[in-house]
Amino acid sequence: LVVIMRDILKIVRNKKELKRLLNEGKIQVNHKIIREITYPISLFDVISLPEAKKNYKAILSYQKKMIFEEVSEKESENKIYKILNKRLIEGGKTQFNLMQGINLLIKEKANVGDSLLFNMKSNKVEKVIPMEKGKEAFVVDGKHAGNIGKIEEIIERGGKKLAKINSEKGKINVWIKNIIVIK
Repeated sequence: LVVIMRDILKIVRNKKELKRLLNEGKIQVNHKIIREITYPISLFDVISLPEAKKNYKAILSYQKKMIFEEVSEKESENKIYKILNKRLIEGGKTQFNLMQGINLLIKEKANVGDSLLFNMKSNKVEKVIPMEKGKEAFVVDGKHAGNIGKIEEIIERGGKKLAKINSEKGKINVWIKNIIVIK
């Protein structure tokens, strides 16, 4: 957090200023007040400054570097998580294991590889975004990281699934495990 606030966003000049803002509760990450300067920021996290009415979402650039784009208050409430695994637990409930170590029990039907649009203010899943043809995907790993495009088709090759994506840089082939469906 200290590197982002000081060097990238240039909101504070030094670590001491950041400590003061954190102690006063003026910085939030994913709509939770943060108190530690070394708090880790990951993909799709939202840094909010409520007094300044500014929200910044962490995304990847084409150069595979984390950049922060300013988003509206409405957009800052939601975060996308990819479903990495699911399992049945006691009582016939389904537990979904999501990226960034989050586990949820939800009633909606979803498959591994789909994405969940999660509202961080109400702590509820707004919708399930299935991994299918015609959906918009964000590449998070591999040589095409940072690309966004529509999925044209999903094919199976050697027991693994591959998505053909039509992005701004042309048509690319990406393993399903390296993409997150965003719309």
